[in-house]
Amino acid sequence: MAMYRKLGKKSDQRKALLRSQVTQLIYNGKIKTTEARAKEVRKIAEHLITLAVKEKDNFEEVTVKAKVARKDKDGKRVKEVVDGKKVTIFDEVDKTVKKDKPSKLHARREMLKVLYPVTEVPTDIAGKKSATKKVDLTEKLFNEYGVKYADRKGGYTRIIKIGQRKGDGALEVFLELV
Repeated sequence: MAMYRKLGKKSDQRKALLRSQVTQLIYNGKIKTTEARAKEVRKIAEHLITLAVKEKDNFEEVTVKAKVARKDKDGKRVKEVVDGKKVTIFDEVDKTVKKDKPSKLHARREMLKVLYPVTEVPTDIAGKKSATKKVDLTEKLFNEYGVKYADRKGGYTRIIKIGQRKGDGALEVFLELV
């Protein structure tokens, strides 16, 4: 007996399909798929959420000095002429940065092995590249789901059966985060 379902696909296609569905589940909170796929996606998603719950508070705050461009009242950079060239003036500022401890960094990299990068495109300005922004799903896992499921010992997902698909009769389900 196999340890996992093959889903009628070659290994590279199966891995890509599962990664894609796990990414969409984490991003949207709910996906519609077949029952067999949902059971495989559930295994992967619950492992990622468990990592997020364990490592959510495993960081230290560090103060670092950073150079920030000086800006005028209009928000534009202040420049001065040095040796015949216009040069931006920078000020040194202390910033507080969250630095992952080694185990959280490892968990973050394990998550990035599975999750695809997500780019959010607003519907009103679709087609303009400047309006897009990247969504950091690992941060969403640590900050949102890690806190939400902190007191739960597993069972982060739920499968709701819908019925059979019209074309091939496969049982369709909603897989959602509880």
